[in-house]
Amino acid sequence: MFDLDRWQEIFSSIRSNILRTVLSGFTVALGLYIFIVLFGIGKGLQNAFSEGFTRDAQNLISISTGKTTIAYDGLQSDRQVTLTNQDYDAIIDWDPEKVQFSTPRYSTNLMVKYGKESGNYQISGANEDEIKIENRKILNGRTISPGDVDRKANVAVIGRMVQRDLIKDGNPVGKDLIINGTFFKVVGVFSDDGGDWDERMISIPITTLQQMKKGSDTVSTVFIAYNENLTPEEAIKYGDQIKKELKAQKNVSPDDENAVYVNNRAEGLKDSFMFLFVITMIVGFIGLGTLLAGIIGISNIMVYIVKERTQEIGVRKAIGAKPKSIVGLIMQESMVITVVSGLIGVGLGVLTLMLVGDSLEKYFIKDPNVGWGLILAAFVSLVLSGLIAGFVPAYRASRIKPIEALRAE
Repeated sequence: MFDLDRWQEIFSSIRSNILRTVLSGFTVALGLYIFIVLFGIGKGLQNAFSEGFTRDAQNLISISTGKTTIAYDGLQSDRQVTLTNQDYDAIIDWDPEKVQFSTPRYSTNLMVKYGKESGNYQISGANEDEIKIENRKILNGRTISPGDVDRKANVAVIGRMVQRDLIKDGNPVGKDLIINGTFFKVVGVFSDDGGDWDERMISIPITTLQQMKKGSDTVSTVFIAYNENLTPEEAIKYGDQIKKELKAQKNVSPDDENAVYVNNRAEGLKDSFMFLFVITMIVGFIGLGTLLAGIIGISNIMVYIVKERTQEIGVRKAIGAKPKSIVGLIMQESMVITVVSGLIGVGLGVLTLMLVGDSLEKYFIKDPNVGWGLILAAFVSLVLSGLIAGFVPAYRASRIKPIEALRAE
């Protein structure tokens, strides 16, 4: 392996057979290049698809109500069904182990003033879990606390756009807003990946908002982030259970689809997982096919190379070279070509993905990349394949008698 004369002989053979070397290396480099680019694009599709579910909690169930359309249990149709604090508590208590985060929400639009600035904003009454449900980030201050909810405190967490519209300059934390004629202390500012609309909201304790609404215990929506350990099938079953129990509690017909709405993101996630699985399978199939084509190409070229060098092998045997030495020489030359070409293919593939970057984001390909572990596995596979492809014909050629090898054309 470290024989200097052999290395000189290998490099001399490569220099004197440029076309043969280029053909051998091109197959390896192209195979790895296509493999890396394909898998990178596949990863980019997965990244773009996954990003679509990051605006709110992915494991989200939202529950709301409407009017009945079917008369049931002595009650008429067209009856408004309303959620209350007691309904929220009951929903959570039905299967608490499946609940990771939850919040009731009571939403309304109210006039908000700060100094000379004013505007109508959506006021969201919720508890401390709302920030996790909405996947918000606190930029300044803090979020609503359980103590705020218990005390019915006049505190507010405002969206980034509310700060820009009303308070404008300076740190808004500690400033006083007037919401529907009542003073509220700003305790935090949040950002939301949902965009400007979601950042034009103000969150206050739900108990405070209900008190402002003359002691109402009404809840607009119940949000539940179910336990992430649940499979999509289990989460769907849990959502169906909530719907069934809530209809029974509210005296709604099991066949009435308009009185109780349960929007379960698990249903979409199940389809999403299947879509991502199909993408992964297609990209994997094409990538493995590319590697297989590269392996076949290396094998064919190595057979041609050994056949071309049959007379050379005959001369070597005639002057006393052992079969082991002949096989080792061809294998070593094959390894040099394969490794160098593989590194070129890897470098070009990674460089291509870096240059592409997020330029294909409009085609739903975001941050295409390939893990180094996968690249290393593909590289080693091609190198080993090149060695095996070189060994088989070289071994056969080394077994030929010198006189037969010299007669070969």
